[in-house]
Amino acid sequence: VQLQASGGGLVQTGGSLRLSCAASGLIFGGYTMGWFRQAPGKGREFVAGINGSGVRKNYADSVKGRFTISRDNAEKTVYLMMNSLKPEDTAVYYCAAVRPAKYIYDQSSSYQYWGQGTQVTVSS
Repeated sequence: VQLQASGGGLVQTGGSLRLSCAASGLIFGGYTMGWFRQAPGKGREFVAGINGSGVRKNYADSVKGRFTISRDNAEKTVYLMMNSLKPEDTAVYYCAAVRPAKYIYDQSSSYQYWGQGTQVTVSS
C-alpha cells in the first residue's frame, strides 16, 4: 500500500491550497481516509476524515468552515481543500487510511497506512 501526498507549499494568510493523496495497492473505497497534521514540537492531530462512500465527513473544530475533505474513488484520491489559511495551520500534513470504511476515526493510532507528508507553511 502506498499513499502519496502532494500539494503543499508556502501561502500567505487568507490564501488557499488543495492537498491530494493518491492511493495504490488497496481497494480504495473500502477505506476511511483521514488527514492529520503535525506542527514543530507538537503531536499529530486530526484534521478531517471521510468514510469510504464519501457521505460522512468529520472535521476538527479548528478547521470547520475553512477546510473541505473529498474523495474520488475512481481515481483513488482524497483531497483536502484549505481556504482562509492561518499561520497556525502551518504543519506537515499527512494522509492516512483505515478499514473498515464505515466509520471516521480521529485518533492517529487507529490508522493502518500513512503517506509521507507534505509541508504547508502559512506566512503572516
